[in-house]
Amino acid sequence: MKRRQFLTAAGAGLAAGAIAKPAIAQSSPALKWRLTSSYPKSLDTLYGAADIFAKAVAEATDNKFQIQVFAGGEIVPGLQALDAVQSGNVEMCHTASYYYVGKDPTFAFGTAVPFGLNARMQNAWMFFGGGMDLMNDFYKKYNVYGIPCGNTGCQMGGWFRKEIKEPADLNGLKMRIGGYAGLVMKKLGVIAQQVAGGDLYAALEKGTIDAAEWSGPYDDEKLGLSKVAPYYYFPGWWEGGAMIHNLINLKSWEALTPTYKAVVRQASEMANGWMLAKYDAFNPPALKRLLAQGTQMRPFPPSVMDVSLKASLELYEEVSKTNASFKTAWESLLAFRNDQYLWWQVAEYSYDNYMIRTRPRG
Repeated sequence: MKRRQFLTAAGAGLAAGAIAKPAIAQSSPALKWRLTSSYPKSLDTLYGAADIFAKAVAEATDNKFQIQVFAGGEIVPGLQALDAVQSGNVEMCHTASYYYVGKDPTFAFGTAVPFGLNARMQNAWMFFGGGMDLMNDFYKKYNVYGIPCGNTGCQMGGWFRKEIKEPADLNGLKMRIGGYAGLVMKKLGVIAQQVAGGDLYAALEKGTIDAAEWSGPYDDEKLGLSKVAPYYYFPGWWEGGAMIHNLINLKSWEALTPTYKAVVRQASEMANGWMLAKYDAFNPPALKRLLAQGTQMRPFPPSVMDVSLKASLELYEEVSKTNASFKTAWESLLAFRNDQYLWWQVAEYSYDNYMIRTRPRG
């Protein structure tokens, strides 16, 4: 389904389902909001989900409720999107919660944590495992209300200027890696740095950083990272299913009518599914193109995976001792993850593993 068809169908569904356009036209006020994205327009899926969301809200309300979307840097830099919402400078932002672990590591659970959940599990935990209520209890401290609005699926492990053959190769490595994973990498000797997506190419080219992780083949290809770092590692064990959120100023959210709240929730959920579907469709051909151009794809060695898991578990335990919100989120997610894999090893994994082994080659 093309983008326009997807949006039109979703808007029609919103309008014809729980939300009746005549009722909105008669009883709902005209409203204009601003949304600041953490992403540049060139990343048409990460940024595009906010655009899809805003257009669905407008269509479902006969343009009564309009949300203007701004790319990262147009109002505030991408990594300051939450601050703009907290202060009321804008009504909402579209961002990755884990960008803000410097404020509190609990923010990581809104997006992804090392050796956490895959994309479907993340959705399940949020909507049926208590994750959304748990995170919104936490977000309330920062004057925002959060709704899932996108997921990249499992990401790649990033681009490296040299091969990683053993854990010692990570020591002293300067790597762009965001969120809580950066704290884990520090335990392995990595010098973790936050660098915005639009600056990654220059940082790798100049040698300011030695490695960078961003997303998956479709977005990484757009950033041109294969031209300045030949080795492409997998999997991104820190992002099994990276979720993006709409974070809304709490006062602005509470002032919405029940109908408008329903529209925002449903449009967010539609964009949530749209993003994952697009990445699933566009990552495979992008990976083929990268490999054809000479990209050298490598799995992280088992020894690197093992020390990464050990460091992650150690850090979970350390942070849980001093941060009650983090401890609550981690224990909830861990219990949910363990039950999920009890099921996945029976059905999903068994089926996928068989199909991967038997798919036609060439």
